Amino acid sequence: MTSASQNSQATRWPDYRTVWRWHFYAGLFCMPFIVLLAISGTIYLFKPQIDTWLDQPYDHLSLSGSPKSASAQVQAALRAVPGSTFFAYELSKRRENATRIIVTHHGTRIRVYLHPETLDILKTTPEEDRVMRWVFHFHGDLLMGNGGSALVELAASWTIIMIITGIYLWWPRDKRGFGGVFYPRLTRGSRTFWRDCHAVTGVWIAFFTLFLLITGLPWAKVWGEYFKEVRRLTGTAVVQQDWTVGVTSRDAIQESSEDHRSHGPAASPLPLSPDRPFDYSSLNILIPPVAALRLPHPVYISPPAKAGRYWTAKSDTQNRPQRVTLQLDPSTGAIVGRENFTDRHVLDQAIGIGVAAHEGQLFGWPNVLLGMFTAGGLLFLVFSGAFMWWNRRPTGILGAPPLLSTHSFSPGFTCVLLFFCLYLPLFTASLLAVWFLDFLVLRRLPFMTHWLGLER
Repeated sequence: MTSASQNSQATRWPDYRTVWRWHFYAGLFCMPFIVLLAISGTIYLFKPQIDTWLDQPYDHLSLSGSPKSASAQVQAALRAVPGSTFFAYELSKRRENATRIIVTHHGTRIRVYLHPETLDILKTTPEEDRVMRWVFHFHGDLLMGNGGSALVELAASWTIIMIITGIYLWWPRDKRGFGGVFYPRLTRGSRTFWRDCHAVTGVWIAFFTLFLLITGLPWAKVWGEYFKEVRRLTGTAVVQQDWTVGVTSRDAIQESSEDHRSHGPAASPLPLSPDRPFDYSSLNILIPPVAALRLPHPVYISPPAKAGRYWTAKSDTQNRPQRVTLQLDPSTGAIVGRENFTDRHVLDQAIGIGVAAHEGQLFGWPNVLLGMFTAGGLLFLVFSGAFMWWNRRPTGILGAPPLLSTHSFSPGFTCVLLFFCLYLPLFTASLLAVWFLDFLVLRRLPFMTHWLGLER
């Protein structure tokens, strides 16, 4: 290749070397987060099974007579947590299961397990202390609050970049056959074998990984608020969305209940004094018609915020397209309002379907197996990438691919970069931060510039 052609290639973007550098730095930053999120995400795929296993001591109870009324059970739960208020009653899957009642005490939701016949308290535990809530928060914010949520979102943003650049690097160029494209070549030596395994694995899981990353963003603090603002500006916002944003002590049950307590049919007063205390005997009327509908579990029945308004029944199943929310007349048990998944805004439906698939609950065990396959592939990418980097790195430097002497931004690259900057706000912020760090600090530290591979 002549010097002129080399310079011509060096001025075109994206050239292979530059994309490789982006892939290298993105991978190096994302590796520890991918490991943590892949493991915690895999555990969360089995949330229903783990919850059932942990609750075994409170199910299959020995019953000899008729259970006490639901209102009596609520009163027993309130006595078990002095100073608490009733929040929700969970319909039991089976008659011999312990009754689950959620109360609130100084802003903390507490789950009370009690014997439906004797009203003995079997267990009380804050909702946020349950094992799968801990896994949920670890997966979403590494137990670091909204700062952790932003860090996970930043890692997710750069993982998207890592996947896109990885596809570019994998894209077949002058290759004959499918070796090294869809399956690794086994007779080309160790170096080629590991490179092929890394590239081929990445391609097979690329779509599923991008899907998981994109469907996880609505939960993140920065992206979630960003999305809310975009919906407000475009006139597509809703009164209450069916997922939380960032770190909050409230889950979808509470948010949905609060929504129906203050908006829509729930705001229509019944002929009762608003100052009158709650009559929990309404539960005895409401449970039979709700149970007869056989809504997907778990199903919660919640009182309104003020006396004289409709009660709410909600299926909070992880398979969100099956969720149903009902408005109930506490004096007659009549269903006065119903919201199905298809009644929601199309954006909320799309995100709901994505979240259900993200959690492995949209289409049964194949969904769980697909999530496990993707998580396992990501862990292998981390291992193989780290293995190749460690064995090929030059002594005394990080080992980033060398920087070409000149660059120019093509219109195509500019459009792609603008798209990601608009779609991923933390990616944009991190690019600006890295640029300022490079311009103000690293250029004045020759050792760091050389070690990081930033020499021009």
